[in-house]
Amino acid sequence: MITTERRNDGVALLVLDRPAARNALSLAMLEALADALREAEDARCVVLAANGPAFCAGHDLRELTAARGAADGGHEFFARTMALCSQVMRQVVQHPVPVIGAVEGVATAAGCQLVASCDMAVASPTARFCTPGVDIGLFCSTPAVALSRAVPRKAAMEMLLTGRMVGAEEARALGLVNRVAEDARAAALELAAQVAARSALTIRMGKRGFLAQEGCALDAAYATASQVMVDNMLAADAAEGIGAFLEKRKPTWQDR
Repeated sequence: MITTERRNDGVALLVLDRPAARNALSLAMLEALADALREAEDARCVVLAANGPAFCAGHDLRELTAARGAADGGHEFFARTMALCSQVMRQVVQHPVPVIGAVEGVATAAGCQLVASCDMAVASPTARFCTPGVDIGLFCSTPAVALSRAVPRKAAMEMLLTGRMVGAEEARALGLVNRVAEDARAAALELAAQVAARSALTIRMGKRGFLAQEGCALDAAYATASQVMVDNMLAADAAEGIGAFLEKRKPTWQDR
């Protein structure tokens, strides 16, 4: 369900590989993605892509519907699925290295949530995004968590309340994706290679610090970021990088 490749530049490529089901996030698919993300924690950067005509169609509605036949009407299965999905989205956000989405085809509901959870994303010109739960009587409440943190509030509310499909260029303008490229996967891998060429220690410290200050009030954010800067300055790679800049040479990273 998830194919993985560790590239020579240290980038981990994770590919959703359930094309016949439009890469819907069944419970098994979520478990496989959770495992793949854990196994990629020693990578320098992660690219999340998909095989088939859709990036991800969200939750597996057939599986969810089948669960209604249980004695509890599906309550336990629904709760387990949503908890695991939320865990996976947090894994993406809190992953120790940057996660870059490569979106080709549609990303709907939890699929759109997955893109919004990534640190960066590249979309093909034909990629489309929506949170259409309102069309089937199921508001995209968990996708709203990621979407509302990735795009302006009013744009998120319009997508959530109307289920309207958003094209690649509009998604870029909103900030849901960073750029649009003919070959989204190749462009995402190129972007990941740029990240991977930097000090792994610096990238990890930087992402961790960014997340730590993000939800803070201004004074607390600066206090947090200042401590990260101090810790970073004391690292060997900062000494090497600054020295290389002053000496006009290419740095040699030790990742420490």
